[in-house]
Amino acid sequence: MDSVEYKCPNCNADLKFSPATQKLECEYCESAFTIDEIKQICAAAENSIPPHVVQAQQDFEAHTNLYHCKSCGAEIMADDQQTATFCYYCHNPVILSGKMSGSYKPSKIIGFRLTRENAENAFKKWIKGRKFVPTDFKSQQQIEKITGLYVPFWLADCNIDIDYRNEGRKSRSWTSGDYRYTETSVYRLIRSGTVVTQGIPADGESKIEDALMEAIEPYDYNELKDFSMSYLSGFFADKYDVDKAAVFPRIRERASQACLDIIKESISGYSAIAPGGNNISFRSTDWHYILLPVWFMSYKYKGKVYEFAINGQTGKLAGTPPLSKGKLAAFCAAIGGIITILGTIGGGMMA
Repeated sequence: MDSVEYKCPNCNADLKFSPATQKLECEYCESAFTIDEIKQICAAAENSIPPHVVQAQQDFEAHTNLYHCKSCGAEIMADDQQTATFCYYCHNPVILSGKMSGSYKPSKIIGFRLTRENAENAFKKWIKGRKFVPTDFKSQQQIEKITGLYVPFWLADCNIDIDYRNEGRKSRSWTSGDYRYTETSVYRLIRSGTVVTQGIPADGESKIEDALMEAIEPYDYNELKDFSMSYLSGFFADKYDVDKAAVFPRIRERASQACLDIIKESISGYSAIAPGGNNISFRSTDWHYILLPVWFMSYKYKGKVYEFAINGQTGKLAGTPPLSKGKLAAFCAAIGGIITILGTIGGGMMA
Protein backbone atom coordinates (compact mmCIF):
# COMPACT_ATOMS: atom_id res chain seq x y z
CA MET A 1 0.00 0.00 0.00
CA ASP A 2 1.36 3.44 -0.96
CA SER A 3 1.83 5.95 1.81
CA VAL A 4 0.50 9.50 1.56
CA GLU A 5 2.76 12.44 2.36
CA TYR A 6 1.66 16.01 2.93
CA LYS A 7 4.25 18.73 2.44
CA CYS A 8 4.37 22.05 4.25
CA PRO A 9 3.27 24.92 1.93
CA ASN A 10 5.99 27.10 3.49
CA CYS A 11 9.15 24.99 3.57
CA ASN A 12 8.20 21.71 1.80
CA ALA A 13 9.05 19.57 4.84
CA ASP A 14 6.73 16.75 5.92
CA LEU A 15 3.59 17.65 7.86
CA LYS A 16 2.47 15.51 10.79
CA PHE A 17 -0.94 15.36 12.38
CA SER A 18 -1.04 16.57 15.99
CA PRO A 19 -3.70 14.94 18.17
CA ALA A 20 -3.38 17.81 20.64
CA THR A 21 -4.26 20.60 18.17
CA GLN A 22 -6.08 18.50 15.54
CA LYS A 23 -3.91 20.20 12.91
CA LEU A 24 -1.15 19.19 10.55
CA GLU A 25 2.05 20.72 11.91
CA CYS A 26 5.55 21.30 10.53
CA GLU A 27 8.38 20.72 12.99
CA TYR A 28 10.82 22.78 10.89
CA CYS A 29 9.01 26.08 10.44
CA GLU A 30 6.35 25.59 13.14
CA SER A 31 3.48 26.22 10.73
CA ALA A 32 0.11 24.60 11.41
CA PHE A 33 -2.84 23.95 9.10
CA THR A 34 -6.34 22.60 9.43
CA ILE A 35 -7.40 19.57 7.41
CA ASP A 36 -9.59 21.74 5.17
CA GLU A 37 -6.76 24.16 4.49
CA ILE A 38 -4.43 21.36 3.41
CA LYS A 39 -7.11 19.85 1.16
CA GLN A 40 -7.47 23.17 -0.65
CA ILE A 41 -3.70 23.63 -0.97
CA CYS A 42 -3.13 20.09 -2.27
CA ALA A 43 -6.00 20.38 -4.76
CA ALA A 44 -4.44 23.51 -6.24
CA ALA A 45 -1.01 21.85 -6.48
CA GLU A 46 -2.09 18.62 -8.20
CA ASN A 47 -1.83 20.00 -11.74
CA SER A 48 0.43 18.08 -14.12
CA ILE A 49 3.82 19.47 -15.09
CA PRO A 50 3.68 21.06 -18.58
CA PRO A 51 5.68 19.15 -21.25
CA HIS A 52 7.88 22.17 -22.04
CA VAL A 53 9.06 22.24 -18.40
CA VAL A 54 10.03 18.58 -18.58
CA GLN A 55 11.94 19.20 -21.82
CA ALA A 56 13.79 22.17 -20.27
CA GLN A 57 14.89 20.04 -17.32
CA GLN A 58 16.15 17.33 -19.67
CA ASP A 59 18.15 19.86 -21.72
CA PHE A 60 19.64 21.30 -18.55
CA GLU A 61 20.75 17.85 -17.40
CA ALA A 62 22.26 17.00 -20.78
CA HIS A 63 24.42 20.13 -21.03
CA THR A 64 25.51 20.69 -17.43
CA ASN A 65 28.60 19.16 -15.86
CA LEU A 66 29.25 18.75 -12.16
CA TYR A 67 32.75 19.13 -10.73
CA HIS A 68 33.71 17.85 -7.30
CA CYS A 69 36.47 19.15 -5.03
CA LYS A 70 37.96 16.32 -2.99
CA SER A 71 39.56 18.79 -0.61
CA CYS A 72 36.58 20.80 0.67
CA GLY A 73 33.65 18.91 -0.85
CA ALA A 74 32.34 21.76 -3.00
CA GLU A 75 30.28 20.83 -6.06
CA ILE A 76 30.67 23.25 -8.95
CA MET A 77 28.24 23.52 -11.85
CA ALA A 78 29.43 24.49 -15.34
CA ASP A 79 28.24 24.10 -18.91
CA ASP A 80 29.57 21.32 -21.12
CA GLN A 81 32.04 23.68 -22.82
CA GLN A 82 33.94 24.47 -19.63
CA THR A 83 36.76 22.76 -17.81
CA ALA A 84 37.01 23.60 -14.12
CA THR A 85 40.66 23.82 -13.12
CA PHE A 86 40.45 24.86 -9.48
CA CYS A 87 38.04 25.21 -6.60
CA TYR A 88 37.27 28.85 -5.88
CA TYR A 89 36.78 28.03 -2.19
CA CYS A 90 40.06 26.27 -1.38
CA HIS A 91 42.00 26.66 -4.68
CA ASN A 92 42.68 22.95 -5.04
CA PRO A 93 42.15 21.11 -8.37
CA VAL A 94 38.67 19.72 -9.04
CA ILE A 95 37.61 16.78 -11.18
CA LEU A 96 34.62 16.09 -13.38
CA SER A 97 32.18 13.89 -11.46
CA GLY A 98 29.15 13.64 -13.75
CA LYS A 99 26.05 15.39 -15.02
CA MET A 100 23.68 17.64 -13.12
CA SER A 101 20.17 16.50 -12.33
CA GLY A 102 17.45 18.46 -14.07
CA SER A 103 15.80 19.03 -10.69
CA TYR A 104 18.55 21.56 -9.96
CA LYS A 105 17.57 23.71 -12.92
CA PRO A 106 16.90 27.30 -11.74
CA SER A 107 13.77 29.08 -12.93
CA LYS A 108 15.33 32.54 -13.22
CA ILE A 109 18.73 34.20 -13.44
CA ILE A 110 20.27 37.68 -13.39
CA GLY A 111 23.22 37.94 -15.74
CA PHE A 112 26.53 39.60 -14.89
CA ARG A 113 26.78 43.32 -15.56
CA LEU A 114 30.23 43.87 -14.04
CA THR A 115 33.18 42.70 -16.12
CA ARG A 116 36.26 41.02 -14.65
CA GLU A 117 38.14 44.29 -15.10
CA ASN A 118 35.42 46.09 -13.10
CA ALA A 119 35.70 43.49 -10.34
CA GLU A 120 39.49 43.63 -10.15
CA ASN A 121 39.48 47.43 -10.02
CA ALA A 122 36.86 47.37 -7.25
CA PHE A 123 39.01 44.95 -5.23
CA LYS A 124 42.15 47.07 -5.72
CA LYS A 125 40.29 50.17 -4.56
CA TRP A 126 38.88 48.31 -1.56
CA ILE A 127 42.27 46.96 -0.46
CA LYS A 128 44.19 50.20 -1.11
CA GLY A 129 45.49 51.77 2.08
CA ARG A 130 45.05 48.64 4.20
CA LYS A 131 48.54 48.42 5.64
CA PHE A 132 48.33 45.32 7.79
CA VAL A 133 47.26 42.67 5.28
CA PRO A 134 49.65 39.94 4.07
CA THR A 135 51.70 41.06 1.09
CA ASP A 136 50.49 38.33 -1.26
CA PHE A 137 46.85 39.25 -0.53
CA LYS A 138 47.41 42.29 -2.77
CA SER A 139 49.41 40.39 -5.39
CA GLN A 140 48.30 40.09 -9.01
CA GLN A 141 48.33 36.32 -8.60
CA GLN A 142 45.71 36.57 -5.86
CA ILE A 143 43.64 39.13 -7.77
CA GLU A 144 43.49 36.76 -10.73
CA LYS A 145 41.66 34.27 -8.49
CA ILE A 146 38.54 36.46 -8.47
CA THR A 147 35.91 34.22 -9.98
CA GLY A 148 32.61 35.00 -11.68
CA LEU A 149 30.18 32.79 -9.82
CA TYR A 150 26.44 32.32 -10.04
CA VAL A 151 25.29 31.69 -6.47
CA PRO A 152 22.09 29.68 -5.85
CA PHE A 153 19.37 31.62 -4.06
CA TRP A 154 15.89 30.86 -2.83
CA LEU A 155 13.39 33.69 -3.19
CA ALA A 156 10.31 33.42 -1.02
CA ASP A 157 6.94 35.13 -1.43
CA CYS A 158 5.18 34.77 1.91
CA ASN A 159 1.49 35.11 2.71
CA ILE A 160 1.39 36.12 6.38
CA ASP A 161 -1.44 36.67 8.84
CA ILE A 162 -0.56 39.12 11.58
CA ASP A 163 -2.46 40.00 14.73
CA TYR A 164 -0.82 42.78 16.73
CA ARG A 165 -2.36 43.72 20.08
CA ASN A 166 -0.43 45.93 22.41
CA GLU A 167 -0.49 48.94 24.69
CA GLY A 168 0.77 52.41 23.88
CA ARG A 169 1.32 55.05 26.53
CA LYS A 170 1.27 58.82 26.44
CA SER A 171 2.53 60.78 29.42
CA ARG A 172 2.48 64.44 30.33
CA SER A 173 3.91 66.12 33.41
CA TRP A 174 3.35 69.49 35.07
CA THR A 175 4.13 71.31 38.31
CA SER A 176 1.52 72.88 40.56
CA GLY A 177 2.66 74.53 43.76
CA ASP A 178 5.09 72.23 45.54
CA TYR A 179 3.97 69.14 43.65
CA ARG A 180 5.00 67.49 40.38
CA TYR A 181 2.22 65.62 38.59
CA THR A 182 2.43 63.00 35.85
CA GLU A 183 -0.57 61.78 33.89
CA THR A 184 -0.26 58.57 31.86
CA SER A 185 -2.90 57.54 29.34
CA VAL A 186 -2.98 53.95 28.10
CA TYR A 187 -4.28 53.09 24.62
CA ARG A 188 -5.01 49.77 22.98
CA LEU A 189 -3.01 49.29 19.80
CA ILE A 190 -4.55 46.77 17.39
CA ARG A 191 -3.33 45.91 13.92
CA SER A 192 -4.71 42.86 12.15
CA GLY A 193 -4.56 41.70 8.56
CA THR A 194 -2.64 39.89 5.86
CA VAL A 195 0.78 40.93 4.61
CA VAL A 196 2.39 39.60 1.45
CA THR A 197 6.18 39.85 1.31
CA GLN A 198 7.83 39.24 -2.05
CA GLY A 199 11.32 38.26 -3.08
CA ILE A 200 12.93 37.69 0.32
CA PRO A 201 16.27 36.01 -0.50
CA ALA A 202 18.34 33.34 1.20
CA ASP A 203 21.40 31.80 -0.42
CA GLY A 204 21.37 28.04 -0.84
CA GLU A 205 25.15 27.52 -0.62
CA SER A 206 26.50 26.32 2.71
CA LYS A 207 30.15 27.16 1.96
CA ILE A 208 29.53 30.90 1.60
CA GLU A 209 28.79 32.95 4.70
CA ASP A 210 25.14 34.04 4.80
CA ALA A 211 26.16 37.41 6.25
CA LEU A 212 28.47 38.02 3.27
CA MET A 213 25.69 37.41 0.76
CA GLU A 214 23.28 39.62 2.72
CA ALA A 215 25.92 42.36 2.84
CA ILE A 216 25.98 42.72 -0.97
CA GLU A 217 22.19 42.92 -1.30
CA PRO A 218 19.97 44.14 -2.82
CA TYR A 219 19.62 42.87 -6.38
CA ASP A 220 17.25 44.47 -8.87
CA TYR A 221 14.73 41.70 -9.53
CA ASN A 222 13.38 43.62 -12.51
CA GLU A 223 16.33 42.13 -14.40
CA LEU A 224 15.39 38.52 -13.64
CA LYS A 225 15.31 36.49 -16.86
CA ASP A 226 14.22 32.96 -17.68
CA PHE A 227 17.16 30.65 -17.05
CA SER A 228 19.33 29.74 -20.02
CA MET A 229 22.60 27.81 -20.06
CA SER A 230 24.06 30.57 -22.25
CA TYR A 231 24.35 32.80 -19.16
CA LEU A 232 26.87 30.34 -17.68
CA SER A 233 29.29 30.64 -20.59
CA GLY A 234 32.59 31.88 -19.14
CA PHE A 235 31.39 31.61 -15.53
CA PHE A 236 30.94 29.03 -12.81
CA ALA A 237 27.77 28.25 -10.91
CA ASP A 238 26.97 26.47 -7.67
CA LYS A 239 24.19 23.98 -7.15
CA TYR A 240 22.26 24.46 -3.95
CA ASP A 241 23.09 22.24 -0.99
CA VAL A 242 20.75 24.01 1.46
CA ASP A 243 17.11 23.21 0.71
CA LYS A 244 13.94 25.21 1.34
CA ALA A 245 13.26 23.65 4.73
CA ALA A 246 16.75 24.60 5.94
CA VAL A 247 16.61 28.23 4.77
CA PHE A 248 13.04 28.88 5.88
CA PRO A 249 14.02 29.98 9.44
CA ARG A 250 16.07 32.80 7.86
CA ILE A 251 13.19 33.66 5.55
CA ARG A 252 10.74 33.64 8.44
CA GLU A 253 12.93 35.96 10.52
CA ARG A 254 13.33 38.49 7.72
CA ALA A 255 9.66 38.36 6.69
CA SER A 256 8.48 38.70 10.30
CA GLN A 257 10.72 41.72 10.80
CA ALA A 258 9.33 43.26 7.60
CA CYS A 259 5.79 42.85 9.00
CA LEU A 260 6.75 44.47 12.29
CA ASP A 261 8.42 47.35 10.44
CA ILE A 262 5.17 47.97 8.56
CA ILE A 263 3.24 48.03 11.84
CA LYS A 264 5.74 50.36 13.51
CA GLU A 265 5.43 52.82 10.64
CA SER A 266 1.69 53.05 11.36
CA ILE A 267 2.18 53.81 15.07
CA SER A 268 3.44 57.17 16.31
CA GLY A 269 2.97 59.70 19.05
CA TYR A 270 3.41 57.36 22.02
CA SER A 271 6.04 57.81 24.71
CA ALA A 272 6.29 54.06 25.25
CA ILE A 273 4.97 50.83 23.74
CA ALA A 274 4.83 47.62 25.72
CA PRO A 275 6.95 44.78 24.28
CA GLY A 276 5.47 41.62 22.79
CA GLY A 277 1.89 41.08 21.70
CA ASN A 278 2.74 39.81 18.21
CA ASN A 279 1.05 36.82 16.61
CA ILE A 280 2.57 36.17 13.18
CA SER A 281 1.39 33.12 11.21
CA PHE A 282 2.75 32.04 7.82
CA ARG A 283 -0.12 30.68 5.74
CA SER A 284 1.77 29.83 2.54
CA THR A 285 5.07 30.48 0.79
CA ASP A 286 5.82 30.45 -2.93
CA TRP A 287 9.41 29.59 -3.79
CA HIS A 288 11.63 30.57 -6.71
CA TYR A 289 15.02 28.94 -7.25
CA ILE A 290 17.33 31.40 -9.02
CA LEU A 291 20.99 32.17 -9.71
CA LEU A 292 22.48 35.57 -8.84
CA PRO A 293 25.85 36.92 -10.09
CA VAL A 294 28.74 37.34 -7.65
CA TRP A 295 32.41 38.07 -8.22
CA PHE A 296 33.91 35.94 -5.47
CA MET A 297 37.39 35.46 -4.03
CA SER A 298 38.66 33.46 -1.09
CA TYR A 299 42.05 33.67 0.62
CA LYS A 300 43.48 31.17 3.07
CA TYR A 301 45.76 32.63 5.74
CA LYS A 302 47.05 30.78 8.81
CA GLY A 303 44.38 28.11 8.56
CA LYS A 304 41.46 30.53 8.16
CA VAL A 305 39.58 31.30 4.94
CA TYR A 306 38.71 34.94 4.23
CA GLU A 307 35.99 35.70 1.69
CA PHE A 308 35.44 38.73 -0.53
CA ALA A 309 32.37 39.26 -2.73
CA ILE A 310 31.05 41.83 -5.21
CA ASN A 311 27.46 42.01 -6.38
CA GLY A 312 27.86 41.19 -10.07
CA GLN A 313 24.89 43.36 -10.97
CA THR A 314 25.27 46.51 -8.83
CA GLY A 315 28.95 46.49 -7.77
CA LYS A 316 28.24 46.56 -4.04
CA LEU A 317 31.08 44.77 -2.23
CA ALA A 318 31.82 43.24 1.15
CA GLY A 319 34.54 41.21 2.83
CA THR A 320 36.90 40.93 5.76
CA PRO A 321 40.61 41.37 4.97
CA PRO A 322 43.14 39.15 6.76
CA LEU A 323 45.32 40.78 9.40
CA SER A 324 49.05 40.19 9.29
CA LYS A 325 50.10 40.15 12.95
CA GLY A 326 53.74 40.41 11.88
CA LYS A 327 53.14 43.69 10.05
CA LEU A 328 51.03 45.02 12.91
CA ALA A 329 53.71 44.10 15.47
CA ALA A 330 56.42 45.75 13.37
CA PHE A 331 54.31 48.91 13.08
CA CYS A 332 53.66 48.99 16.84
CA ALA A 333 57.36 48.43 17.53
CA ALA A 334 58.27 51.31 15.20
CA ILE A 335 55.78 53.62 16.90
CA GLY A 336 57.10 52.54 20.30
CA GLY A 337 60.65 53.27 19.16
CA ILE A 338 59.70 56.74 17.97
CA ILE A 339 57.98 57.50 21.27
CA THR A 340 61.06 56.30 23.17
CA ILE A 341 63.36 58.49 21.08
CA LEU A 342 61.12 61.54 21.52
CA GLY A 343 61.00 60.88 25.28
CA THR A 344 64.80 60.64 25.43
CA ILE A 345 65.24 63.87 23.47
CA GLY A 346 62.67 65.64 25.66
CA GLY A 347 64.38 64.43 28.82
CA GLY A 348 67.77 65.64 27.59
CA MET A 349 66.43 69.08 26.79
CA MET A 350 64.88 69.37 30.26
CA ALA A 351 68.19 68.40 31.85
